[in-house]
Amino acid sequence: MKPPRIPPDQPPAPANLPGLDRRLFLKGVGVCLGLPVLDSLLPTPLHAAASPAGAAPAVTATGAPLRLAFMYFPNGANQEHWWPAGTGTDFTLGRTMQPLAALHGKFQIVGGLDLHEADPGNDGGGDHARANATFLTGVRARKTDGSDIHVGVSADQVAAKHVGHATRFPSLELSCDAVHKAGHCDTGYSCAYQYNISWQSPTTPMTPEPNPRLVFERLFGAGAPATRQRNFEQRLHTQQSLLDFVLDDTRRLQGRLGRRDQDKLEEYLTGVREIEQRLQHAESFGALPQPDYAVPAGIPADYGQHMDLMYDLLALALQTDSTRIATLLLAGDGTNRAFPEIGIAEGHHYCSHHRGNADLMEKVARIDQFYMQHFARFLGKLDAMQDADGHSVLHNSMIVYGCGNADGNKHTHTNLPVVLAGGGGGSLTPGRSIRYDSAPMTNLYLSLANRMGVSGVPRIGDSTGVLAQL
Repeated sequence: MKPPRIPPDQPPAPANLPGLDRRLFLKGVGVCLGLPVLDSLLPTPLHAAASPAGAAPAVTATGAPLRLAFMYFPNGANQEHWWPAGTGTDFTLGRTMQPLAALHGKFQIVGGLDLHEADPGNDGGGDHARANATFLTGVRARKTDGSDIHVGVSADQVAAKHVGHATRFPSLELSCDAVHKAGHCDTGYSCAYQYNISWQSPTTPMTPEPNPRLVFERLFGAGAPATRQRNFEQRLHTQQSLLDFVLDDTRRLQGRLGRRDQDKLEEYLTGVREIEQRLQHAESFGALPQPDYAVPAGIPADYGQHMDLMYDLLALALQTDSTRIATLLLAGDGTNRAFPEIGIAEGHHYCSHHRGNADLMEKVARIDQFYMQHFARFLGKLDAMQDADGHSVLHNSMIVYGCGNADGNKHTHTNLPVVLAGGGGGSLTPGRSIRYDSAPMTNLYLSLANRMGVSGVPRIGDSTGVLAQL
């Protein structure tokens, strides 16, 4: 049987199925696009789409989309400058959060949240890998640098399984760091733990995309604006041809395999069928949006520019209702990146282990504020975007910004540095500094998932209930 003709810019069809990397193949043929949120679509089938049993669409009381996103910054924070003075609505921002001053009343600072599954316990070193892996899962990561990784399903994917059907992307995973799915990284822990915060299953991370150009093309199509729709349709056709070829080839192969190999092949085919469903899902949406945004050239050398590009693309994805669930890993915990942009030549990890050295502590505070400046810029963009119901996209969002380490010097995982931005469509009470009495971080996620319409999920990781007065 001859494989279908594939345009020169497309990868060749898989030739040796048993040796394929299943995740690489699935990533290669994935389809994710964007659709604007228009007043005329409220409350159209997009927002009233059929939901899984027990789930409700992720919309606000006004019918506008409700969004949920998570940002992760590394290596903890300088505690002295992170926390504000005062509580409730009567508080003064600390030095680190001064970039958020113009957005007063549109975020809340949340204290007293813990991540005990990241504590050493009997596993010893590896706090950075545990912090990353546990941040959204609330599950202790199995200590291994082999293929037997195991942690838990992350909060974003719990929500995506319930509300992801309403958008082209069930979820969007982004990164400003390297991509690793295997190898040794942190004291006996796999790199998969340290470079992924989103987990589809206990053994399957959702690999984030670090290249802004590739993110743009997945969202809005490749090529010049006039050709993107045609390129998109051609891509769908080519991918369906690839899938047809793979399915036909594997049917002939099945009869020659032993029982164990047949089970492995069935797992692979399950992924192929999922891709087919995604292709059909993509075809059910309208034409691609054409945002007034220049196509990024790729990953810039300047780290601040890289963060801004990824934040911008995430804002566009949320605004166009391309997805309602997203994660952005700014850097893997333990990163030793230097910050020449702000005159810091030492690595971040080195500075975080300051042992009380005033100069290094000052540099950590400056790095914390550098990250916060870019986060504040992102929130400002969301606040300036008018949503379909007349409110801002920020008002109709729930944005968690935090780290799985609290004090990078001591590797503590209690009283984590967390900001919750957005109004949750009116369901949150921003403009406050609140402190809980040693509650699991996952209680926050369960509270936000409930607002997303997720039902029938009694807990996320080590959660013990929802947070009151949020």
